[in-house]
Amino acid sequence: MTDPQGRPPEARRPIKKRVQAVIERLVETWPLLDSRAYAVWCAAVVAYVASVFYQSMLEQTGGEWSAPLDDVFIHFDYARSTARGHPFEWSPGNGYSSGNTSITYPFVLAIGWLVGFRDMSLMQWAAGVAGVSMLVFFIAAARYTRPLGPWAKYFLPPAVMSLGALDWSLFSGMENAFHLGVWGLASMAFDRFERVRADAKQALRAAVVLGLAGALLVLTRPESAVCVVVFTFAALWLARGLGPVRALSAGALIAIIPVAALAVFAFANRVFTGEWSQAGAIAKLALHHPYMDRDAKYEDWIFNLKYVLTRMAHHHFADESPMVEGQRPFGYIVPLLALVPLAHKKLRLRAAMLWVQIATWTMVVALNGQVRWQNERYVMSGVAWMLLLSGMGVATLASHYGESLRGRISWAVRSGVAALAVMLFWHHQHPNTRDQIWFFSRASRNIRDQQIEAGRRLKTLTDPKPTRVLVGDAGAITYASDLPGLDIIGLGGYREYPFARATKYGLGSAIELIERMEEGERPNYMAIYPGWWGDLPIIFGRYVTEVPVVGNVICGGASKVIYRSEWGPLERASYPRSMTDDETIVGELDTADLLSERPQGYEHPPHIGFVTWRVLPDPDEKGRDLFDAGRIIPPGYRESFRLPMPAGGGRLIVRTVATKVATVRVLVEGQDLGVITIAPSETWVEPSIDIPPGFPSKSCVELVAEEGEWVDHHVWTIAKP
Repeated sequence: MTDPQGRPPEARRPIKKRVQAVIERLVETWPLLDSRAYAVWCAAVVAYVASVFYQSMLEQTGGEWSAPLDDVFIHFDYARSTARGHPFEWSPGNGYSSGNTSITYPFVLAIGWLVGFRDMSLMQWAAGVAGVSMLVFFIAAARYTRPLGPWAKYFLPPAVMSLGALDWSLFSGMENAFHLGVWGLASMAFDRFERVRADAKQALRAAVVLGLAGALLVLTRPESAVCVVVFTFAALWLARGLGPVRALSAGALIAIIPVAALAVFAFANRVFTGEWSQAGAIAKLALHHPYMDRDAKYEDWIFNLKYVLTRMAHHHFADESPMVEGQRPFGYIVPLLALVPLAHKKLRLRAAMLWVQIATWTMVVALNGQVRWQNERYVMSGVAWMLLLSGMGVATLASHYGESLRGRISWAVRSGVAALAVMLFWHHQHPNTRDQIWFFSRASRNIRDQQIEAGRRLKTLTDPKPTRVLVGDAGAITYASDLPGLDIIGLGGYREYPFARATKYGLGSAIELIERMEEGERPNYMAIYPGWWGDLPIIFGRYVTEVPVVGNVICGGASKVIYRSEWGPLERASYPRSMTDDETIVGELDTADLLSERPQGYEHPPHIGFVTWRVLPDPDEKGRDLFDAGRIIPPGYRESFRLPMPAGGGRLIVRTVATKVATVRVLVEGQDLGVITIAPSETWVEPSIDIPPGFPSKSCVELVAEEGEWVDHHVWTIAKP
């Protein structure tokens, strides 16, 4: 019998054999082809999403690269200094700073600066870093779906990249994408540990590699300590077959290396800044707030945590407002799909690890008061892990076709549920993604039009030429101007001056630190939002120009105002104006100046001691004003400190001002010296009390507010002739 072409059966057999051989060869080589195809697929998904966001940005900025957050340029500032040979320095001449919470990211950006991506083109390098980082993340994530088959991993890139808010953060120029890439490296190291855990020697080597990856992870984002904990306990569980000693040794290696890395930088912070914590933590975490008690800090954390959870479910995961009666909670599709992998025995360990990381990461970042701002970028690593789990959940539902009719029906139902969930999610996510693309581009234009433009204008000023610029939000202004800066919030850092902690106490404490600076080092210009800083620009500034922003969605104010700084009221020489010519200063406490308070062991009442500041006529110089900050001590409370005492007796002088009569009891080494009465005045007064001889060379002084509100601006001990 012949075929339609007239060929006999024996002529057809070679064709069948050739086709069968091709299929067999394809099956044999598929693992290699699969890995390459998956990498191409990941790169294509990432490149497509990135191009949509960046193209929209360039349309709004007229083709100029920018970023949707001013904080991006903090990284760029540190990266430029690193490339110039000054790592860990935010601004030229400022010295070591701990203000960049991500220690590793500026070094990666510095490579771009060195190879030619300078000025605004550094954002292009950041975009490339983000793309490569996400490719590493997805290659690592493919291992999580391995039990389902090689096809399952293809669900992961579209699942993770489907959320507009996450894409916003990944391509913003911040360290979010790089952090996920480093997490991917740590996941690969954990996967290797799992594969060799039966061999004690190889397991210990793999533990060292995982420990090093964990160190890189916590140096990229310190909150990643929760990831290290998860990797450590999971490794202990996997290594239990080696015996308790070897398992604990492996776990110790995984944990100790990251802890040692954090300890090194904490020690460096202490040596160079006087603080164990990073400046970013001091400025942003309620844990470091000087006026909040334990209950207030707990309430703040609970508020942030609730905000993050509801914001994700009812805003970012779906196009819904906060849930009201009768509203359909489509925002819960993502977490429900993310629970599915827990039902699969072979996926359960990885799924549980991801869930623990999501929960602990969210709880840790909720300590940060800034978690509610900047499009919730701080929580986005946890969001990426949840979307990864959701992709695994869809793949799990679509797996196991089944050989029986019942199995095939089960597969059809599960696949239908997965398809319906995906369609509902995308239907309700698509409007958000569209809005996020617009938000990204408009925010980038806002930063370009205001922050970057303000920096460029500063660079052109000549009368006088800027020598140092005071800013209230370190970032694009100093980057665009390439001028030395002083960040009054403290993220930039200036030598050992604790601006981050000082500003938490109040603006007066920050001005006290500026008063300590050499006159030539003080900023001679300010570029700030005047609404943020009260009377600072009114008293210490002279208006020069301002840079408005149209259609603002991200900047902290409608106009960035540039002032010429005038620091005349700052005290040139610290001395009591009531001191006679024959008296000498023995000891001094400049209250609210942290660098004066620390060596004197100053203690204010817990959660009180609010800082205030005044500029009043100088009693010694007519026509000149005098600045001094102080602490408010309510009636019934006391402050204490240690000051050198005059051996032969003398006086204790305080500088203050009051609107009502106040009385302060003075105790030295517990001995009651009497009461200082402060009369109402319109300018500085300096009442005093006698100090008898015989006190230790440095004694404990307690000032107790008895009647009225006592505001302590300055204290001196004076020796009489």
